[in-house]
Amino acid sequence: MPRPPRLSPDELAAALHGLPLWAGNGDGIRRTVELPTFRDAVAAIVAIADVAEEMDHHPDVDLRYRKLHLTLVSHSAGGVSELDLELARRIDALLPG
Repeated sequence: MPRPPRLSPDELAAALHGLPLWAGNGDGIRRTVELPTFRDAVAAIVAIADVAEEMDHHPDVDLRYRKLHLTLVSHSAGGVSELDLELARRIDALLPG
């Protein structure tokens, strides 16, 4: 199945207006969230992993105690694609915002 192409800078800027918790550029979009406890942060990673596996599109995740740092990029497209935007939307539905 073909993967979507890299978004243009204008497409990405427009898309980020609909994703106010995310920021970035063509090299990746990022979001940081702090959860109430370490266990909550780990549970969030598991929930994100389930979505990522379903989509076959995997974020970079950095856990620092209760804080998750997420980065989305489509390496096969050489930057941010519609897959990243869809994963960001699905992650937003899982996390407090």
